[in-house]
Order: sequence, then structure tokens, then C-alpha cells
Amino acid sequence: MIQRMVLLKFKDEFANSDFRGEAASRSRRVLRNLPGVLDVSVGIPADKATEGSWDLSMVLNFESVDAISTYIVHPDHRDYVDNFLKPHLEIIKAWNFDSTSDPDFD
Repeated sequence: MIQRMVLLKFKDEFANSDFRGEAASRSRRVLRNLPGVLDVSVGIPADKATEGSWDLSMVLNFESVDAISTYIVHPDHRDYVDNFLKPHLEIIKAWNFDSTSDPDFD
């Protein structure tokens, strides 16, 4: 399984609890219905230190990296990112991790 971790920092005028809640709710609703998405977890900052750096976190689970490629270009994902997220964003960071491998740390 591949986990896609995404961190979002909103522009100052949107970095508040009301918009974070709206963005979290919309993110869950839109992303869980996209092809290839097995599971979505969306979080808001749990403490002041985190709140100073990030406004929203997302972890999405996929079967493969190929599934992420399909998800990224899906029209509903593009609409969500381009028309909802981007106008409110300062920074977005995303990384993909393979949670099925068991690396040898010896």
C-alpha cells in the first residue's frame, strides 16, 4: 500500500479554525470518492506549535503509485485543488511512502 502524506499551509486570512474545519470537511467528502483512494484521514493542528507551521494534514491510501497518478489528473481532484485549495494556499507539500515494504535496518 502507498500512503500519500500532504501538508497544507493556508494564506494568513484563511489560517483560522473556521476555514480549517471547512477545508477538512470538504477534503474528506471530495477525496474519499475519487478513484483509487482506499482511505482518507484529514487532521487539523492539535497544538500551537503545529498550528504555527501547518493548517491541515491529509493521509491518503492507495494500492500503488500508478493509482496516485490516475487520482492526480482526475477531473474532480483537479477541480478540488485548482478551484478550492489553490486560492487559499501558501504552501502545499506531498510525499508518497510504501507502507508494505519491510526494509532491513541492520
